[in-house]
Amino acid sequence: MRDRPSSAAASAVVWGESLTAYNFGEQHPMHPSRLDLTARLATELGLFERAGVQRIEPRVATDAELGTVHDADYIEAVRRVSDDPDVPDEARGLGTTDDPAFAGMHEASARIAGGSLQAADAIVEGLPRAVNFSGGMHHAARHRASGFCIYNDAAVAVARLLDRGASRVLYIDVDAHHGDGTESIFWDDPRVMTISLHETGLALFPGTGFANDTGGPGAEGSAVNVALPPTTGDGAWLRAFHAIVPQLARAFAPDVIVSQHGCDSHYQDPLTDLRTSVDAQRQVALDIRDLAADLCGGRWLATGGGGYSTTAVVPRVWAHLVGIVTGEPVPVQSPTPARWQAYVQQRYGKEAPLWMTDDVDLWWRSWEVGYDPNDDVDRAVMATRKEVFPLHGLDPWFD
Repeated sequence: MRDRPSSAAASAVVWGESLTAYNFGEQHPMHPSRLDLTARLATELGLFERAGVQRIEPRVATDAELGTVHDADYIEAVRRVSDDPDVPDEARGLGTTDDPAFAGMHEASARIAGGSLQAADAIVEGLPRAVNFSGGMHHAARHRASGFCIYNDAAVAVARLLDRGASRVLYIDVDAHHGDGTESIFWDDPRVMTISLHETGLALFPGTGFANDTGGPGAEGSAVNVALPPTTGDGAWLRAFHAIVPQLARAFAPDVIVSQHGCDSHYQDPLTDLRTSVDAQRQVALDIRDLAADLCGGRWLATGGGGYSTTAVVPRVWAHLVGIVTGEPVPVQSPTPARWQAYVQQRYGKEAPLWMTDDVDLWWRSWEVGYDPNDDVDRAVMATRKEVFPLHGLDPWFD
C-alpha cells in the first residue's frame, strides 16, 4: 500500500439516513440528531456534492466481518438482545444505563461498522480519503459493549486495512474519553499504533489510558496515551498533540491513518471537563490530513465519535471534518447556512449557531520552546514521551 492512490475520485463519504437507527432513546446523550444535523449542515454547505466525492450508502457488516475484532459469543449476545430487548445481558454491557437495549440494535450497530468497512475498502481500492462521521465507537471491546458503543467500527476498519495489505496502521483518537476498546483489541499487535489524547482517567470514564500503558509483549510502544488534566483548553491541547503525534507518526511510518474525532472535548459538552473549541478540533483534523499526505500517500480514514452538544457543536465540528476530507476546508469564518438554522429551530426547537467558528485565538506554544515542570499539561506530555519515545529511538527531551 505504499504507492500514491491513482483514482480520479478524491474521497468517499459514508452517509444514509438508516444510520439514525442507532438510537438508545430520546433522553440518551448519543442521540441520532447528532448525525441528522451533521448531514444536513454538510448538505447545505454543498460538501456531499463536491466533484470527486463518492457517496457510500452504508451496509450491515456480516458476522464474519465483525468477528475480525469481536468474539463470536458476543456477537450472538448482541443478536439475542436485539431480538428481545427485555432480556438484557449486562455481563456483556448490553441493556445497561450507558448501553440500553433496543429492538434492531444488532443491525443498527453493524451498519455503522459496515460503513467504516466500506470506507476502508474505498481507500484500499484507490481513494485517498474517506469519512464515516457516524462511526468512532471506540469503547466497544472484543467481548463487551461499553460507553454507548456496541461494535467497534474503527477497529473493524483497521483490521480490514491490515487484511487487505497494509503493513502498519496508525490510529489517532482525540475524543475526550480514552479509546480503550480500540487500544485493547490491538494491544498485542505491533502493526497497529494507537494514540489517544483524552481527559485523564482519574477524572473521567473509562478510568484508563495512562502514560505507562504502552502495549503488550512484543508490541511495546504501540499503545500511546496522553492523559490530560481537566480544563485543558485549545493552546495546551494543540501543544500536547504536536508534542506527541507527529514525532511518533513519523517513527512508525504507517501505510494509512485511521482517526477518531469525538468532539466531546468542547467547552460546551455536558459530559466532559476539557475546554477546546470548534476551531481547535478543525485544526487537528487539518493536521492529521497533513500527516497522512506526508507519510502515507494521503491515505486517511476519519470517523466521528463522542460529542453531546448536539446542535451547537457536533454538526459544526463534523461538517468541518467532512469538508477537510472531501477537499477544500470550509473557511472557519463562514456563516452557517440560513436553511440549516431554520431546520434546527423548526425540528429541535433550539437556536442554531450562526457561524462555523467559535471565534478564538488558536495560538499554541511549541514543545521546542521548552518544558515547564510546573504546568500540568506539560507534565502529562512528558510522562508519555518518557514512556514511549525511547521505544521508538526518540529522545523524550529533544525530539
